[in-house]
Amino acid sequence: MTYPVYGIWDGKRYDYRRKAPKDPVTVVKGLETLIPDNPTSGFIADRGFLVFDGKANLAQMFLQHMTRAAQESCGRCTPCRVGTQRLRDLLHQFAYDETRGEVLAEIELLAQQVTETSLCGMGQTCAKALWQALREFRDEFRPLTVAQCAQTPGSFSYTTAPCIEVCPSKVDVPKYIDGVKGGKFDYALGVVLEKYSMAATCGRVCVRFCEDACRRKAVDGPVGIRMLKRYAADVALSGGKALDIPVPTLKREQRVAVIGAGPAGITCAYKLLLDGFQVDLYDAQKSAGGMASVGIPSYRLPKDVLKAETETLIRHLGGRFFFDKALGRDFTLDDLTAQGYQAVFLGYGASQGTLLGVKNEDPTLEGYESGVDFLLKVHKYVEFGLPYEVTGDVVVVGGGNVAMDCVRSAKRMGARSVHLVYRRTVDDMPADREEIVASGHEAIHFHCLQNPSSLVVQDGRVTGVELVTMRQTELDARGRRSVEPVPGSEHIMHCDLVIAAIGQQVDKSVLRPEDGITLDKWHCITVNPDTLETSRKGVFAGGDCVLGPLTLVNALDHGDRAAASIREYLLTGSITIKPAARMQQLLAANKLLSGEGVDVAPIPRERAHVPEQAAEVRVRNFKEVDGCLSKEAAYEEAKRCLRCYRVYSLSTARPLASARAGQ
Repeated sequence: MTYPVYGIWDGKRYDYRRKAPKDPVTVVKGLETLIPDNPTSGFIADRGFLVFDGKANLAQMFLQHMTRAAQESCGRCTPCRVGTQRLRDLLHQFAYDETRGEVLAEIELLAQQVTETSLCGMGQTCAKALWQALREFRDEFRPLTVAQCAQTPGSFSYTTAPCIEVCPSKVDVPKYIDGVKGGKFDYALGVVLEKYSMAATCGRVCVRFCEDACRRKAVDGPVGIRMLKRYAADVALSGGKALDIPVPTLKREQRVAVIGAGPAGITCAYKLLLDGFQVDLYDAQKSAGGMASVGIPSYRLPKDVLKAETETLIRHLGGRFFFDKALGRDFTLDDLTAQGYQAVFLGYGASQGTLLGVKNEDPTLEGYESGVDFLLKVHKYVEFGLPYEVTGDVVVVGGGNVAMDCVRSAKRMGARSVHLVYRRTVDDMPADREEIVASGHEAIHFHCLQNPSSLVVQDGRVTGVELVTMRQTELDARGRRSVEPVPGSEHIMHCDLVIAAIGQQVDKSVLRPEDGITLDKWHCITVNPDTLETSRKGVFAGGDCVLGPLTLVNALDHGDRAAASIREYLLTGSITIKPAARMQQLLAANKLLSGEGVDVAPIPRERAHVPEQAAEVRVRNFKEVDGCLSKEAAYEEAKRCLRCYRVYSLSTARPLASARAGQ
């Protein structure tokens, strides 16, 4: 069926109970076929409800929906705490006890009251569709017949929020903020640990997709989600304590090899170890952490914090590390199979720098470095005392977070002056806004709308870079300005070191053709996007070696998802797509959490400010710049959360498993 039988969506009424529409009517794309071979009979959301099977029992559908809503209520306001439970009980009474219309009148009034008087987004939206349904389609509410009571139709409820859905890892943000608000810091940290172990790391360097989606953003600034995550993790790690995670008692026979001990590999190993599998991690470096270790300077991410959440924790859970062991150099996939590993996860990242593509460029030149190699040398100098000197004037080319790490590190390494060259404007820079602002405070010189065209070389050494001035063009069809060179604008910027920080790429020498792994034209591994399976049976992959150079939280997500697929593969021999994953795809494709039609009027509260070292002090060392919130500040910041939960309920012809967001 290509149309809803009846329903209300975004205030529009649909009613084809007596006459089908002349043309197909699509309200939510992909909804009717969300679960393959199990058609959708009904769907309830904050923006309305849709019924696709005229035989579906509306009272039963809303009973399922309000049962979930009652479970999710935080209990801090009476309308939501009491109202959702009362609505659940009244719907159960109506559906199963054959009570008539007077109960429906009470349900309608109560649904309206819950919607209009609740204090959080959860209470304001969970009963709205019920209120609309009773107002417009009351005749469709009927007690269950004896036959219907004997049937077991599918039912699935999914709870999420805008901040959850934009997070690649689908961390339940409002839930851990609730923990901070209630002083239950172990509980708050535990919410994050359900997804990955690197909570304190992510609480320092995450790019904060969640904050971009926060509904307070347009009022008084988004909730400081990242700083609250760091607070909960730092409380747990205070005094040098390790994460208090019990060693699993279940021990399985299956062995898994994880290639790459970066965020993706660590997360995959962490989740598999918790499930009782035997996990060995192989990494080309001499320590765990991947690019989070060598590519993120200590002033942003102290390495003792990273080690506690990676190497120390994995060993505590029973995992084994084999450092200085690189796939393609020291062993092959066939070697791993011969050693008895039943599954392999490839998470070796994208650790090679990208060239500028300009005249006279040669990676062997003295005074020329890729951003990745420069940060690796800085890391070895800071952490291990290996000699490395930066003097004179430094030019960094790029506008992303790697470029910001390079300019700020060069300043700390003793450069006389540091210059950032970027072909577009500051507003166009993909780097985190906080990093751009911090670089400005540290006296980094920005040269925007400038692009390198050639390196100036003398006696095998870089002495400068030729730049061309760029200008913005007119807006294109997407509303974005491109740039073009200004003829005759070439000029020389003298320097002692040029750092190319324009991107990273995957090392194409890691895999051989005979390994049977399909790669794309960028040498990234091709995987099934739902299961992260590669073209070779029993081999999975994730993180930057699949996605290209993206964010730490994207890698954490891939590690989590790959572990779930490997677990199912080892225990059952096959992998199924979870209803929650289908729902996430549906929400994203239809932008159902865009906020349209949702009224939020929070009381203005100033966003918390993270304490930090003064700029004139911090540029002389690699100590952590940002401090942690105080207990009082964390509590006040947590109170700013509007708890924008939404409940989505799906009814299908056959049973489905229920799950929380991301499971």
